[in-house]
Amino acid sequence: MAGKKRKAIDHNGNVGLDYYFRRQQHNALLTESSTLPHDHRETTSVTLKTDEEFARELQAKWNRENISTICDKSEKITDMNNKLPDYNLTDSDKFPQETDEEIARKLQAEWCQEELMVSCIKPSEIPENLPSGSQPIGNEACLSDINSSYCDKDMRLKPTSKNVIKPISTEKERTLSIMLTENNADEDGSNIPFGESPLTFRPSNYKEELGNYSITEGGNISYSLLTKCFMLISGTSSRIKIIDTLVNLLRILIEEDPSSLIPAVWLATNAISPPYQSLEIGLGSSAISKALRNVYGLDAKSLKTLYKKCGDAGDVAFEAKKRQKFTLKKPKPLTIIGVYQSLVKLAMAKGNGSSEFKQRIVDRLLQEARGAEESRYILRIGAVRTTMLIALSRAFQLSCPTGVNFHLKSSQELSSMSKETLATFWSNGEDLVKSCFAKQPNYNELVTHLLQVGVCDELIARCRLKLHIPILPMLGNVTRDITDVFLKLEGQPFSCEYKYDGQRAQVHCDDQEVVSIFSRHLEIMTDKYPDLVSLIPSIKSSRVSSFILEGEVVAVCQSSGDLKSFQELSNRARKDVQIENIKIQVCLFAFDLMFLNGQSLLEKSFRERRELLRNLFVEIPNQFTMVKSIDVMNQNVDQDMDQVLEFFKSATENKCEGIMVKLLNKPDTLSQNAYEELVSTKVVTNTTKEILEGKRPTLKKKNNRKDLLATYEPDKRLNSWLKVKKDYSTTFDTLDLIPIAGWHGQGRKSKWWSPILFAVRNDETGSLEAVCKCISGFTDSFYAENKEFYRENGPNVLSSKPGYIEYGGGSPDVWFEPREVFELTFADITLSPVYTASIGLVSDERGLSLRFPRFLKKRNDKSIDEASTSEFLAGLFKKQEKKSSARENEFKNDSY
Repeated sequence: MAGKKRKAIDHNGNVGLDYYFRRQQHNALLTESSTLPHDHRETTSVTLKTDEEFARELQAKWNRENISTICDKSEKITDMNNKLPDYNLTDSDKFPQETDEEIARKLQAEWCQEELMVSCIKPSEIPENLPSGSQPIGNEACLSDINSSYCDKDMRLKPTSKNVIKPISTEKERTLSIMLTENNADEDGSNIPFGESPLTFRPSNYKEELGNYSITEGGNISYSLLTKCFMLISGTSSRIKIIDTLVNLLRILIEEDPSSLIPAVWLATNAISPPYQSLEIGLGSSAISKALRNVYGLDAKSLKTLYKKCGDAGDVAFEAKKRQKFTLKKPKPLTIIGVYQSLVKLAMAKGNGSSEFKQRIVDRLLQEARGAEESRYILRIGAVRTTMLIALSRAFQLSCPTGVNFHLKSSQELSSMSKETLATFWSNGEDLVKSCFAKQPNYNELVTHLLQVGVCDELIARCRLKLHIPILPMLGNVTRDITDVFLKLEGQPFSCEYKYDGQRAQVHCDDQEVVSIFSRHLEIMTDKYPDLVSLIPSIKSSRVSSFILEGEVVAVCQSSGDLKSFQELSNRARKDVQIENIKIQVCLFAFDLMFLNGQSLLEKSFRERRELLRNLFVEIPNQFTMVKSIDVMNQNVDQDMDQVLEFFKSATENKCEGIMVKLLNKPDTLSQNAYEELVSTKVVTNTTKEILEGKRPTLKKKNNRKDLLATYEPDKRLNSWLKVKKDYSTTFDTLDLIPIAGWHGQGRKSKWWSPILFAVRNDETGSLEAVCKCISGFTDSFYAENKEFYRENGPNVLSSKPGYIEYGGGSPDVWFEPREVFELTFADITLSPVYTASIGLVSDERGLSLRFPRFLKKRNDKSIDEASTSEFLAGLFKKQEKKSSARENEFKNDSY
C-alpha cells in the first residue's frame, strides 16, 4: 500500500474530507433535510458543499498535532545520518525524513482508531456550530473516502431511522492516494523494433520515440529502455533474435548516449566490475526481502507466498509492483547510469552503518522504478550474458559515436553480401573482439577502446597482455577414455600431465617482485596464499624479470611430499591469512608460461613455452615444481596406449583427478625465428635443438583434418587440450539415486527445480538418506519435463518433509514423492556433516556425500526399490580409502 501525508486540500486545490469534517457536513445535511416536506425527505438530492476555509483550518490543526512527532523523528534521523561513514553520499542517499510507506501506515493506523471512536459518538456530542458549505465538491476522487453508509452512488442522503452517525464500515479500507502507479511505463520504447535485423535498423529513425519515452532531462537514456530489451530477450529462445535485440540496443547507446554504454554492458552481463577487482554487491536475501516488504507493503506471509509462486526475487518484485495500485508521486525516471552507480555504491559500502546505507539504496531503487519490469530487473541484473561480445562486435561494425570516425561498411554494402560472406565478416569481427577481451577481460577497457577505434587491428594492439590483469584461461575438452585421445590426436605428438586435485592458479610477478595470484575464474587470491607470494621471487632465475605462469595449487605434506585432497585445501582460510598461522601447506605445480620479460608467449607452441618454463625457473621440493608428465610421440598406437593407460592409472592412484593431454606441436612447424629466439635465451636443451633442426621424421598430414593449435588460446576449449578424468571414465562406478526434493533455481533457471536433492535407500530401516545436491548434466528440456512432473500442488509433490527422509541441511522449496531413479556419476565420496547417507557405517557422526555429482540419465528400467543402498555407498567409500592407504604404504616402502 502506498500512502501520503494527511491533507485537507489536495494538490489540485480540491477540498478533502476526514471523519470530523464529514461528521459536521453530515449533521448539517440532516438539519437541512429535516426542514423539507416529509414526502421529499427520502427522494430529494442534496448537493454537498465544501468549505475551503474550514479545510485550511483543519489542515493547520493537523500540522500542529504532528509537528512535535516530526521534530523528534527528524532529530533521530539527523543523528543516524551523522553516524554514517562517508561514501560521497548525496542527500538522496541518506535516510529520508519519512518514507511514503511509513507515512501511509501511520496515517492508516490513526484513521482506524478514529473510525473506532466515531462508532461511539452520540448525536448530542456533535457540535451545532457547523460551517455551511459554499462550493460544490468538484472532484469525485476526493469523495472516494466517503463510506457507502453515508451516501448512495448518486450522492443522495440515505434515510436512517435515527439521527445517529453509523459506524464506518471496515469492509472497504480507505486507501491513501494521489495517482495511479505507472505500470504502463513498461511500454516505454515499445515503438522501437529492437528485434529488427541490424542491417535495416536505423537508430536515427527513432529519435522521437527516444525523446518521448527514454531520454531524461540530463540527456541520459532511462533504465526503462534497457528493461524493455531484457523483456524481449527473456521472451524468446531464438539466439538470432537475442543477438539482434542486443545489437540494436547497443547501437542506440553508441549513437545517442555513449556515456551509458559501459554501465549498460555491465548490467546486462551480471556484474558491475571484472572479477579480479573484488567489487561485489554483497546484498543478502534478507536485505532484498526487507526492501520488498518496505516498498510494497508486504507482510512476511505475503512475501513467502510470492516467493513460493515466483521463486526469483526479481519475479517477486514484478508481481508486487503490478499489485501496487497507487503511489504518492511520479518518480523521476531511473537512468542506466544511475542504476549502475547505485549498485557500485552498494558494493563499495563497508564498515559501520553500511547495512542501513545499502538498505536505503535498494529501497529507493524499487520506489523509483516506474514499471513492474523495472522492479523485476533491478533484483535480477544479468538476464543476458553469453552473447555480449558478439553483440558488441556487430554493433561497432555498424555504428560509431558522434564525432568519431572509424571505417564502417554501409548497410547497403553488407546487405549485398552473400550469406556465407556476411557470416565470415561477422565471425572475423567476433573473433577479434573475443580475443581482445580474453587478454584484457574488463568491459571498461574493451568498450573504451571500441568507442575510439572500433573493430580493427588497432584494437588488438591496444588490448595486449598486462601484468596483474588476469588472462582468461585456456580450457580442455572432456574425453571419456584413452581411446578417444588417440582418435582426436592421431599421429601427432602430445604430452600427458597429472591433473592434480587442487586449485588452478595464474601467477603474475613484475620486475619489482610484486606478486598477484588469480583463480581460473579471475578472482584475486593473493591474500589467500601469502606463503606462495613470499616464495615466488625465489623461483625465477636471474634471466627472468617478469612473468605470468599457470599451475595447480595442491595441499601437500611438505616433509614427505604426499598429496592431500582438495577437501583439505578447501578448509584453508580465504581472507586475512597470516603465514605464521598456516596449517595446511601447499605446493604449486607449474604447467604453462604465457608471458616472459615483457613479451607475450601466447603465439608460441606448448613445447616452446614448456621448455622456457623448465629452464628459466628453479624447482623447490614440495613447494614449487613442474607437473609430472610424459611425452608420447604417437607413432605406435599399441605401445603408446599402454604407456598412457599406465600413466593414467598412476595419476588416479596418486589422488589426482585424472590426466591432461596437450598437443606439443609438429616438429616441422617451428619457424627459424622461433629457434633463434629460443637460442638467444641460452637455455635450449639438446632435445629441443634436435627437433628444431628437423632430425625427427615428419609426420603425415591428414588432408581431411584441420590442424590443431599448440598455441595458448585464452578462453577457448579446443581438442589440442584434452582431459581424461576418472569421474567421466566408463571404468568407474556410478550410483542410482532417488530425487527427493528441489529448490527454485536462480536467474535463468528460476522457473525450474535446480538444484535437486538425491538420496540412497537404507535397506534396513526403509528410510531415504540424503547424499548430495546436483546441478550438472541437466538439459533445459529435462528441466522443463522435471518441473512438470514435480509441479507445485501436483500429485508427485508432498506438502512437507516426510518422516522417512533423513536430511540435515536447509529446507528445500519442495519435497518430491519418491518415484524415480536417476543415474549419477561423481568424482569422489567424502565425509559430510550435512548429508546422512551411510551414517553409522563409516562414521557415527558424519554421513557420506558425493563430490562433483553429474546426472547421466533416468533409469526408467528401475524402481526405487532397486536404487543404490547406503550399504553399497559405504562399500565404495571403503574401497576408495583402501586404495589411498595402499598408495601411502607404497610411498613409505619406496627407497627412492
